[in-house]
Amino acid sequence: MLEYNQFYTFLISVPTVSFLLAVLLKWISEKVKTWKWNTKRAFWSGGMPSVHSAVVVSLATSVALKYWLESDLFAIVVAFTALIIYDAINVRFEAGLHAEAINEAIGEKKFKESLGHLPSEAFAGSLLGIIVAIALYYV
Repeated sequence: MLEYNQFYTFLISVPTVSFLLAVLLKWISEKVKTWKWNTKRAFWSGGMPSVHSAVVVSLATSVALKYWLESDLFAIVVAFTALIIYDAINVRFEAGLHAEAINEAIGEKKFKESLGHLPSEAFAGSLLGIIVAIALYYV
């Protein structure tokens, strides 16, 4: 049996690192866009990169590296990953559009409009998750 490094002893470590890096990058991205440091915005839904995508794709990549692509666990994690990313891009994005329409109809910003991710944000988060998982595998 192969020996795994510290990060792969417990698979929760890789998604945790991905989460922290994605939040940090989102925080920096918001600073670049708005020229203000907004810590609350780093933890809000939506934005670049997608924390959802980074976390689930890093977990899927970790499982693939540790248990290989043929494992049942990998199949389960890939299905879970597809569901989370679909939800982040489609369902929550549509909910944000509904919130925007409601806010416009009532004439005030009562509901949060930025709920989902653009495909580019999900792609960036997914890429981050893959890079983190592979980098930590070889540490």
